[in-house]
Amino acid sequence: MRILGIETSCDETGIAIFDDEKGLLAHELYSQVKLHADYGGVVPELASRDHVKKTIPLIKATLASAGLTPEDLDGIAYTAGPGLVGALLVGATIGRSLAYAWDIPAVAVHHMEGHLLAPMLEDTPPAFPFVALLVSGGHTMMVDVKGIGEYQILGESVDDAAGEAFDKTAKLMGLDYPGGPRLAKLAENGTQGRFKFPRPMTDRPGLDFSFSGLKTFTANTVRANDDDEQTRADIAYAFQEAVVDTLAIKCKRALKQTGYKRLVIAGGVSANKYLREQLEVLMTNLKGEVFYPRTEFCTDNGAMIAYAGMQRLKNQETMDLAVKAYPRWPIDQLKPIGSETE
Repeated sequence: MRILGIETSCDETGIAIFDDEKGLLAHELYSQVKLHADYGGVVPELASRDHVKKTIPLIKATLASAGLTPEDLDGIAYTAGPGLVGALLVGATIGRSLAYAWDIPAVAVHHMEGHLLAPMLEDTPPAFPFVALLVSGGHTMMVDVKGIGEYQILGESVDDAAGEAFDKTAKLMGLDYPGGPRLAKLAENGTQGRFKFPRPMTDRPGLDFSFSGLKTFTANTVRANDDDEQTRADIAYAFQEAVVDTLAIKCKRALKQTGYKRLVIAGGVSANKYLREQLEVLMTNLKGEVFYPRTEFCTDNGAMIAYAGMQRLKNQETMDLAVKAYPRWPIDQLKPIGSETE
């Protein structure tokens, strides 16, 4: 089975073709970072218009790279949510229309399920069950994963997501967009211990997250200190350390609660090197394993959508001709693979 995946949920246009026997055949990715840089963040209308211009050319390029034609495809998977509604509608409209024209099935894919399953693209994928930490610009959640579609949210952010907190903190420190990776790079030159930031919501039971207060704490620290390069690096280090420690503490709690020995981290923030290092240490101490996708599949991409869509299409799930997008779509509302479909 060969599936074309289309990802247009935010500011990256991702296209890929996945074969259930040969694996990933080809993928293309276009980032809109330069388009939004002047605005300091994603402008939804501009994002949607750029997806309109880039999606079809990228589909043609991906088919050519794989040496395939539309007749060689068995289905199309497109991101239907969550995300920016205009951007989602571009991918949904193109995906549904091409499926109709090529007389193949189409399936709507949950963006976060795509991220959750991205480690399955690697040579050593995790076995079920496992705890998944999904960390991106728009989401931070801890999920009990018993199988594909069998998701129970154990905790999630009550305000800013971790990636959002990184970006906002970087902006208040004067770093250019996209701020999260730039802040992490600045933190590499920071001094451990100079500043001590709080670990929010770790002094109480539960697995929910909150990062907006940490952002405010950082802003106050910036205003109270000299604006030299070393101080900025030290503040960046303390902020990143606080976020990562908070995530690690909650991961340890979730693993203890579930009794699992496998941890998956996915989403854009899972590319953060310091986070990976600390979770590796955690799982070594717990005599468990941690899994994550390669760096290029941490951020939004078509490969994860093609893979997730293949699993859904194998389960005989398809969409009717209506073009639908779900800007808010809880992941625990998805159907388990093998369940009856509507």
